[in-house]
Amino acid sequence: MFPLTCAVQNYAWGKVGQDSEVAKLVIGGDPLAVVEAGRPYAELWMGAHPKGDAQIKDNRIAQTTLGQWIAHFPACLGSKVKDTFHGQLPFLFKVLSVNTALSIQAHPNRELAARLHAQFPEHYPDNNHKPEMAIALTCFQGLCGFRPVEEILGFLKCVPEFRALVGNEAADELQGCMGNAVQTSQVLKKCFTRMMNCEKKVFVDQLNMLVKRVTEEGAAGKDTSSSNGDLLLRLHSQYPGDIGCFSIYFLNYMVLDPGQAMFLGANEPHAYIYGDCIECMACSDNTVRAGLTPKYIDVNTLCEMLSYTPASASSKIFPCEQDASDPFVSLYDPPVPDFTVMRIQVPASVKQYTVAPVDSASIILVIEGDATATSAAALSDVTLRRGTVLFVSANESVALHITSQSGMNMFRACCLL
Repeated sequence: MFPLTCAVQNYAWGKVGQDSEVAKLVIGGDPLAVVEAGRPYAELWMGAHPKGDAQIKDNRIAQTTLGQWIAHFPACLGSKVKDTFHGQLPFLFKVLSVNTALSIQAHPNRELAARLHAQFPEHYPDNNHKPEMAIALTCFQGLCGFRPVEEILGFLKCVPEFRALVGNEAADELQGCMGNAVQTSQVLKKCFTRMMNCEKKVFVDQLNMLVKRVTEEGAAGKDTSSSNGDLLLRLHSQYPGDIGCFSIYFLNYMVLDPGQAMFLGANEPHAYIYGDCIECMACSDNTVRAGLTPKYIDVNTLCEMLSYTPASASSKIFPCEQDASDPFVSLYDPPVPDFTVMRIQVPASVKQYTVAPVDSASIILVIEGDATATSAAALSDVTLRRGTVLFVSANESVALHITSQSGMNMFRACCLL
């Protein structure tokens, strides 16, 4: 095991300065780090992705980055992981601090990723899929998956500007296929595609009318919830004139409490809106975007690839399970082989705790608490505090001597094949 200094991404949508959980963790882990007051601190990348390979914080180790270390000592991944993922760490672990909405997007499956990468390498930088999971650290808001049809029909009825973009014919068709899942999925695709392909002048005019109407209704003290008014105005203030503002009528609005998670499989439409989260994903950077963004938009690919399966917001919350062998561990184990996340919460009464070995390299992030970590293979003890990031090799157990009065709260990413 050894500590890491991790890459920070200063994307424009990130929370600024000390408001950012990313910035707070960086300062916690390294008191000499400098956080600039006006600068966004959007993402902390904990892993070996070439765009943000973590630095090893131990000058007795010859390799300077985690990627180099893994290339020299691939056995640290664990034999199954090493063979399955061709000597690469299969996941990227992150913290996100979101201040303004990220684009409406979906991630391709392996097959589509390979095809997009071959055709448009400038927009799709690798050939891997990118399933991902977000676990809320603070109250976390996002859009995820298509709403139940009844809710979409409700908005088509109450929001004439939205109906104008979808068109009466497609809206009536959606009403008519209630109860037939296959047909519903086809018509939902038709409705969404119609809206996304609207001429710019048409949708900008409708959006301006909608924003004006909702603003006036709000000022008159009327309830604008039937038009999803608050969220609409917030997104419009961030991305004026963007078609993505209308996506709130198609997609579930999610509010996660700390510790709650959502899993975003291939082709699942989503957008993060506000808050701080832990994120874990397959090691890829492939994103197909279609709104709430100044970046490259690929509407046709997105509309073709999406999973048009309506479901309730509550069904999108990904359950965590108690680890059978450790009462302090909750498992977030998604239906993909690339990663699993564990939340380790050690109560204040426990002062000695062993992080159990797993047959996979893992990365541990300390959210709260202080401890000294020892392991048989390590060159020396490591001091853990809020913001410490630790790389642990496969089958290595780590003994913690906990010194804080309030216990420990940590997240661990690994690959349980």
